Amino acid sequence: MANVLVFIEHSHGKLGKTAQVAVTAALELAGKHGAQAEAVVLGKGIDGIAAEAAKLGVAKVIAVDDARLEHYLADLWAKAIVQVAKQEGASAVLGTASAIGKDLFPRVAQGLEAGMASEIISIQDGGTFIRPTYAGNVMATVSIETPVKVVSVRQTAFPAAQPGASAAPVEKADLAGDLQSKVRFVSFEETKSDRPQLADASIVVSGGRGLKSGENFQVVLEPLVDALGAAMGASRAAVDAGFVPNDLQVGQTGKVVAPRLYIAVGISGAIQHLAGMKDSKVIVAINKDGDAPIFNISDYGLVADLFKAVPEMTEEVKKLKAS
Repeated sequence: MANVLVFIEHSHGKLGKTAQVAVTAALELAGKHGAQAEAVVLGKGIDGIAAEAAKLGVAKVIAVDDARLEHYLADLWAKAIVQVAKQEGASAVLGTASAIGKDLFPRVAQGLEAGMASEIISIQDGGTFIRPTYAGNVMATVSIETPVKVVSVRQTAFPAAQPGASAAPVEKADLAGDLQSKVRFVSFEETKSDRPQLADASIVVSGGRGLKSGENFQVVLEPLVDALGAAMGASRAAVDAGFVPNDLQVGQTGKVVAPRLYIAVGISGAIQHLAGMKDSKVIVAINKDGDAPIFNISDYGLVADLFKAVPEMTEEVKKLKAS
């Protein structure tokens, strides 16, 4: 196998956990085939990001700094990655199955005429990959037969690569002059919050349809979230009911999380939701229905009225923090 090219995702001038997870997987894939992992960074004014990526254990970093790449545009960024992959002779292109990754890598695969394995959770010695199907109830072993392979990894399946003392060389690459996007960047409407990002938080408190309204998310759940310094999530049922925006959705069609502590409040535990949080280190469930499926995977379960239990828990957390 020739070298593995790993895409470095970044936002607001910061290299995120998604990039570090991708690097870990790329190093593992390269190591199993006696190859090296090289990183590619796209954007405008990315010297700092490239320098950070250079400390994560890759052989080198290719930085494509161009005004056309200032904002994420899927078709143009895919063309840029394809260009670098061909220039480097990469036999595999890898990144994280984040919101951007899910949008980007199928386009990269098409541009490279490559087969793709999405949301893998394991890399096997024989060149195959393990990926979950049917909401994680079945694990499929897949192989990619094309000369170039495109792989996206589930961001909870690999640890985040940590920066080392030494840094790999950073090489500048020019974006081909004829590459243009078919779309135009207009604006980016970002939801701003002082709370941790859902995908990166060590504690997540999620609410379900049992909260009955969006107002109860604010009055009942948010005080507990803030007392714990947690991120707030929600089930698809709560999102579909309009209680909270869809960027809080945890589950198969939302965000996949694996925090140290996951507290599920008023969530029954449909398999689609479990697929997005069952790898959490400790799971606590609060539900008045003792037969709710969420209790089958919980480390601690409380059969109680959430409207009484959650405020009591919030007060106890505040007392502990004050003592």
